Amino acid sequence: MKRIILSLLIISFLSIHPAYSYWLWTPKSGKWVNPKNLPKDNPKEQFAYARSFFDNNKFEDAKREFRKLLKAYPKSAEAAESQYYLGLTEEKQGKLYEAYLAYQMVIDKYPFSERIQEIIDLEYKIAEKFMSGEKRKALGIDLPVDNPAIEIFGKVVENSTYGPLAPKAQYKLGLVLKGLLRYYEAEEEFNKVVSRYPDSEWASAAKFQIASCRASLSKGAAYDQGAVQEAKEKFEAFVKEHPDAVLSLDAQKNIDTIREKEAEASYNIGRFYEKQNIFDSARIYYNDVINNYTGSPWAREAAARLQIMERKK
Repeated sequence: MKRIILSLLIISFLSIHPAYSYWLWTPKSGKWVNPKNLPKDNPKEQFAYARSFFDNNKFEDAKREFRKLLKAYPKSAEAAESQYYLGLTEEKQGKLYEAYLAYQMVIDKYPFSERIQEIIDLEYKIAEKFMSGEKRKALGIDLPVDNPAIEIFGKVVENSTYGPLAPKAQYKLGLVLKGLLRYYEAEEEFNKVVSRYPDSEWASAAKFQIASCRASLSKGAAYDQGAVQEAKEKFEAFVKEHPDAVLSLDAQKNIDTIREKEAEASYNIGRFYEKQNIFDSARIYYNDVINNYTGSPWAREAAARLQIMERKK
């Protein structure tokens, strides 16, 4: 009876033992290998096998098999396609940054792939998703920048400096930096739009953004007269150059706001001199506000201070 039970146990164990529980010696590699880790006999078969998992939404299995092909047949025509499909698979799983890295690897390692322009388009769309605030669903990778859109828009431009998406990507790179309050860097990127792509539809918008960055830099705790003056000049140049542009309305509003700041600054200097009893200097600044900023509330305030000063004589 004991022998029967023992025999049944052995048979049961053998029946549930997983396939490929044995290892094979391969003279080529000089190593013992498990057959289940071996790729198919040629890259076409391996790619078809990996693709079958992708088509059936078995993405982790697909990634494993595509990577197996890349390792076993790195110089094959199917290698570039496998790398491309790794990107598609990561994107299908919502892992946007990982997808970008996989796509970029195609451009870096397989620059003659027929997928290059398609990949640049895919990278641009991923950058736009990050720009709009869409978050990565995957964990485990530290992002190298405040917003991945910065890196990816930059790569789109680098991958195709004078391609169809380059001016737009360059402009949006500036917008992302501006949104992060990195005005100097944003202005530098907008300047590249103007200098590299002067005939593109994004050049005029970039000029507006340059002026806007200048204006934003002047909004610190202290009034920066130089920055404000420069911003006003850039907005005025934009309105003069593009009088009918939609952005010209915003530019004019910015000019009006800056003029109010200038009027306020001159008025405050006048008040400073008045409090120090340096009335001649105070009159110069009050008159500057009255003569150059007619219609401003500060012009009315300056006129009122002049009357008060006259009564004190």
